[in-house]
Amino acid sequence: MRALFVMDPLSTVHPDKDSSYVLMLEWQKRGGEVWHCGPGDLLSRGDELFAKASRLAVGPRPKVADVLETAEIGSRSLTAIFKRTDPPFDMGYVFCTYLLDLAAKHCVVANAPHALRDANEKMVILRYPDLITPTIVTRDMVEVKAFLAEHGRAVIKPWDGNGGRGIFVLEAGDRNLNSILETSTLGGHEHVMVQRYLPEITEGDKRIILVDGVPKGAFLRVPPADDHRGNMHAGASVVACELNARDQEICDALAPYLRDNGLIFTGIDVIGRCLTEVNVTSPTGLQECTHLYGSDLGADIVDAVLERTR
Repeated sequence: MRALFVMDPLSTVHPDKDSSYVLMLEWQKRGGEVWHCGPGDLLSRGDELFAKASRLAVGPRPKVADVLETAEIGSRSLTAIFKRTDPPFDMGYVFCTYLLDLAAKHCVVANAPHALRDANEKMVILRYPDLITPTIVTRDMVEVKAFLAEHGRAVIKPWDGNGGRGIFVLEAGDRNLNSILETSTLGGHEHVMVQRYLPEITEGDKRIILVDGVPKGAFLRVPPADDHRGNMHAGASVVACELNARDQEICDALAPYLRDNGLIFTGIDVIGRCLTEVNVTSPTGLQECTHLYGSDLGADIVDAVLERTR
């Protein structure tokens, strides 16, 4: 029962918000050792992954953790690795997954390294055209303008963004349109995702937490009056909600892919009837579900990880 959390520095962890904190606490509660390192602390020798890591005593709130010892540990000694670094999804992130591939032979890695590479949070939704709003991915500004002319209003976003960064609403006839497109595509050098605008965003962007493909909790993130983004980082408020038939249909469609690819903890985003993202790198929302419903999704995730060790 030794788990390594590969994540951002402990100084960035918010005990009352972060899902990683919940997972560390749950692992510790079960008598397991909790170890922490950053991606830069990983190395390999032969076919084994090693980490220069710190063993932690996590909590109690509001404390994050005390460091009990520092040591080099190998993947053969681990039960699980939780890969929890935040985006951006850059080549440093990809390279880290190559190292974690070595560990996957010796322990459970959540989420699976190959799936972290393949299931880009924005792009993976293109596998499910019946679940999404009309969408294009391009760096051609003329193509974007043609899409906007067809749909009247659209949202443009970077394919590797997070937390609402770089998301703009495009309006046909907006005199700022050229400037927005030049900025978003870096003058036509970077691809962007463009989607038909979903007016249901004013009612909220629904985050659904799935554990091994099974929906375990959901809540709405309602944008503030002066913003169009349903991201908590952008000031959206969190509101309780229930899953409807369309939400379940979306979850059912995604479940086989998530399970088969070792995506144990994911958070999908749904606006109205449309899937907009599948968050796999470091999904959040566990503490929000606890505050709203008293649920303990951290226990469900640890159960799913341990089930894969049997």
